[in-house]
Amino acid sequence: MTQEELDALMAEDVDLSELEDSNDEESKEKSDSSHNDNMDAENYRVTADHQWPPPPPTDDHKVVNQLDDVTKDSEIKATQIFDRLEEVSNEMMNVESNSNEIKAILETQKELFIKLHEKFPNIEAFKSSIGSIEEASLKMDNVINSSLNAGDSVMVAMDIMQYQDIHRQKIERVINVMRALSKYMNSLFEAKIEDSKRVSSATHLAGDTTTENVVSEDDIEALIASLGKQ
Repeated sequence: MTQEELDALMAEDVDLSELEDSNDEESKEKSDSSHNDNMDAENYRVTADHQWPPPPPTDDHKVVNQLDDVTKDSEIKATQIFDRLEEVSNEMMNVESNSNEIKAILETQKELFIKLHEKFPNIEAFKSSIGSIEEASLKMDNVINSSLNAGDSVMVAMDIMQYQDIHRQKIERVINVMRALSKYMNSLFEAKIEDSKRVSSATHLAGDTTTENVVSEDDIEALIASLGKQ
């Protein structure tokens, strides 16, 4: 109760019940305001717990280092895959070449048994040998076709691997942009005064409500009084 309200009460100009109601409403408003402030502060602290502090700058959290490792490992593995695909392609070419040579030999044998069968038609072995050679020649054709198809698949795989190299180049471009931004930000926040020569930041400022481990005014007065006694 203020002095003016007390004077008015003494002069009987103010109803006591109205004054109590006014004081109750004012107290309620202050209580609600204080509760809302506490809720806002609590919500801020909860949000801050999830967002701050950021991850420490260890090797596991250094983005550029991780991207560099990804591009390096990707290039190494891609080179190894290309080498294996090239080996497979060379083996398929060898299979095709050997199959063609075997097929040529079978054709020569077939011509020989045809002549023998024509000269000795009563010998059934010559006729059956011709049939066996024809079956073997068909199988060699299948082997050659399979080898050609496998070689084509290897070439397609090599073409697909080219996209992997393009993706690696895209990551490297992102790294270059990030490094350029980092250098720009560093140059933007450069200062003539070294951090070691700067005045330390204040632990507590007027209006702070969440600062911990701060000496109160009572503690300061007690400290001054104890120094005065000494």
